[in-house]
Amino acid sequence: MKLNYLSLVLLGLISFTAFAQTPYTVRGSVVDTAGNKKLMNTSVSVLRSKDSTLVKFTRADENGTFSLNGLPKGKLFLLVTYPGYADYVEPFSLDSIKKNADFGNIRLTLKARLLADVIIKGKAAAIRIKGDTTEFDAAAYNIQPNSKVEDLLKQLPGIQIDKDGKITAQGKTVSKVLVDGEEFFGDDPTLVTKNLRGDMIDKVQLFDKKSDQAAFTGVDDGKTTKTINLKLKDDKKNGYFGKLEAGGATDSYYQTQAMLNAFKGKKKFSAYGTLANTGKIGLGWQDSNKYGSESLDFGEEYISVSNDGNDELSSFSGRYDNQGIPVAKTGGTHYDAKWNSNKESVNVNYKIGSLNVEGDRTTMVQNNLPSGIQITNSNEHFDNYMFRQKADGTYTIKLDTSSTLKISVDGMLKNTETRSGFTTNSQRGNGILLNETDRSISNDADNKAFNAKALWTKKLKKPRRSLSLNLWESITQTDGKGFLKSKSEFYNTEGILESDTVVDQFKTSLVKTSAFNSNLAYTEPIGKNLTVVLNYGLGINNSSANRKSFNPFAGGAYDLLDTLYSNNYQFNQLSNQGGAILNFKNNKTTVNFGTKIASVNFKQKDLYHQSVFRRDFINWSPQLNYMYKFSQQKSLGIWYNGTNTQPTIDQIQPVRVNNDPLNIIQGNPDLKASFRNSIEANYYSYRIISGQSISGYASYNVTSNPIVSNTTTDSAGKSTFQSINLRGKSASSLYLSLSGDRKIKAINLTVGINANINQSTSYNYINTELNKIQSSTYSGQIYMFKSKEKKYDVYTFFGPTYTTNESSVQKAINDNGWGFKGDGYFTVFLPGKFEVSTSGQYEYRAKTQSFDTNFHRFIWNATISKKFLKSEGLKFSLSANDLLNQNIGFYRTANGNMITQSNYTTIKRYFMGSVSWDFSKMGGSSTK
Repeated sequence: MKLNYLSLVLLGLISFTAFAQTPYTVRGSVVDTAGNKKLMNTSVSVLRSKDSTLVKFTRADENGTFSLNGLPKGKLFLLVTYPGYADYVEPFSLDSIKKNADFGNIRLTLKARLLADVIIKGKAAAIRIKGDTTEFDAAAYNIQPNSKVEDLLKQLPGIQIDKDGKITAQGKTVSKVLVDGEEFFGDDPTLVTKNLRGDMIDKVQLFDKKSDQAAFTGVDDGKTTKTINLKLKDDKKNGYFGKLEAGGATDSYYQTQAMLNAFKGKKKFSAYGTLANTGKIGLGWQDSNKYGSESLDFGEEYISVSNDGNDELSSFSGRYDNQGIPVAKTGGTHYDAKWNSNKESVNVNYKIGSLNVEGDRTTMVQNNLPSGIQITNSNEHFDNYMFRQKADGTYTIKLDTSSTLKISVDGMLKNTETRSGFTTNSQRGNGILLNETDRSISNDADNKAFNAKALWTKKLKKPRRSLSLNLWESITQTDGKGFLKSKSEFYNTEGILESDTVVDQFKTSLVKTSAFNSNLAYTEPIGKNLTVVLNYGLGINNSSANRKSFNPFAGGAYDLLDTLYSNNYQFNQLSNQGGAILNFKNNKTTVNFGTKIASVNFKQKDLYHQSVFRRDFINWSPQLNYMYKFSQQKSLGIWYNGTNTQPTIDQIQPVRVNNDPLNIIQGNPDLKASFRNSIEANYYSYRIISGQSISGYASYNVTSNPIVSNTTTDSAGKSTFQSINLRGKSASSLYLSLSGDRKIKAINLTVGINANINQSTSYNYINTELNKIQSSTYSGQIYMFKSKEKKYDVYTFFGPTYTTNESSVQKAINDNGWGFKGDGYFTVFLPGKFEVSTSGQYEYRAKTQSFDTNFHRFIWNATISKKFLKSEGLKFSLSANDLLNQNIGFYRTANGNMITQSNYTTIKRYFMGSVSWDFSKMGGSSTK
């Protein structure tokens, strides 16, 4: 009886299963368009039309045929891919009437032969996700003749490029742009995006670049850099291309540049030079940062040794931020090559550059104090100069089938000269004069830096078992000298002169650092999908800072040491770090978690006072990373990291810095590390059929024991700033970014929207009272892009912002207000090889409680060009910069209890005539 019941149950299950199976089927075969050969092992996928999720997947057999059964009814699409061929995509529907879809022979076309009108039903899949990489197919976007990579990137979903060439992707700044996986001119993305031709690009890959050691072990160590890799077309890897440009303008403006690139298989050579005072060519945004203050960051366990700008003898960073009139001269060379069956490679770069910036700046600062407010107005004239040389090289060799050695070295020599003059007056909240100051400062500083790294990796016999050793050494030195001259007058509550002070000093500064760090990592597989990584690191960091101030003595010689503003300090550290990380990975999911623990020993020695201060710390850094790949077009990633933020030597050294006698900076040798919990999440989705993309990025940071500013302002308006640790309170920040766009195929228009929220809570002390600062910025933008090859390009980006800034010490006073920004350009290609383009940037800031005037600025530029030659590579242009002459230098910001607004000299209207020649001979074609 029991057997009969069991038989009935099994029969019922079989019948239900048979009934539940869907009768819908697709079939077809895949062949090469030109050779008509069968393409075996072709990847065939069926996806839902509404959300691009994968329904079923198979591969074509040895005859190129395929069949997929048990499909659901509804709107679907077929995706057929094969290496080296253009993807084939075709929508179809299955229902009770049409249960089968027979695609017959699907003909794929080699990418090298692909023309815009070859495929009728199929098209290139614009975006796909490979692991943690988002890949864009350049063939799916319009690339105008002689356009640059920058013009291609502007069309890609989720990527924005500002007027200076700075790239933002998925809410993060892109700081590296590679070419075929290799660094190209090192650390300046704009040298690639503004000079490499857009029609050379096959794929654009966007990813978070891991450290070399993490990339080898396959386990994330939390140190990533948002990176773009440009994969070249096969026929663009042999030949040469470049650009020559020269232009002269009214008001003595000019710009010239030359760039030559020669590629031959696995070798690339490039050279460039620029000379300009228009601010449009010269220093790229990223490279200009490298001209600035040097810093050493050897991991979260160690104190960073940096010169962060508090030293008056190195206060010019070498950056141009549109303040003043610049004269930039830059040049450089690049070479990379692979040989010996790709077992050896080299990548070398050399750059030389100078930047001179002169101008004027007026600044108003509102200082919110517990007792009231103070308003400070200052006028500054500045004349800054910087000259730098930098070289770097990387050599990689595959020692054998299982081990690799990578050696990198770089060095830098820099000289800066700074001349600044200030006139300043401060008023009480009732308008009565508080103090006045005349000040001048002149500095000359020489900077030297050398870094060397070596990474050895070894794959052991057991799959996924490996050993790697990472070593690096860094040496820096800054040697500066200069003069500070200042006279300050102080007034009583009735505005009557009460006292004055004079400062006349000669200053010297010598800061040296020598750091060594190492990390040994061992990976061991545990089962099919689990791996453990064990690591140990030793760190040695020695630094010294000898800062002296001299007052004039008899005869006017500066030989009387002022001990109040002088100090000779040594700071040595020894650290031992160990950690373990578990990593799980399968086809769709990657999870890793673990922690690092470090024992850190500090020895701080004040040579002036013959005092020694020793401290020991135990630091830990947990991490948890999760990534899930829904499909080739959809992914989600979540990351958590706990890090220790160490104080810098500028914050720790017990010396008073009086480059501004009314604002004294005091070091604090008792500072301790703060601990930051950081959570990030990223989501990306793309639908092939609709061309719709959605991306979201979020980050939340909470810092315990934060390092905050302790400010004391006296009745005369003199302030002293010192960094301290804040116990019992946590600083926090939140950033949310959501963007989406969709292509309206009927009119070939891409429309997108961005929404951003940026909030922070921070603290400082003002005259012993704890001040809580809450700041928020809300912004939204709509952008549209439309392009037709050899016809037109149009792009616009606009939206409002609302900013709030509130301080607990003066709750009734805030800097809340609305703003609006817009940006756009339009280019039309006319008959006779004429081209007309125009662009504009609009900015509006509403008046606030602190500032009683609105600010608005519209910068309108226009160019008319005539092209020559068959390739249209030779171009003569007449252009107008800032036609309406509205480029008023302006910025407004809030920091702590201070609200600042500045106006400054900047480049305004001029008219320029220029000639440029884009030349190319790649893959057998040449400019004619």
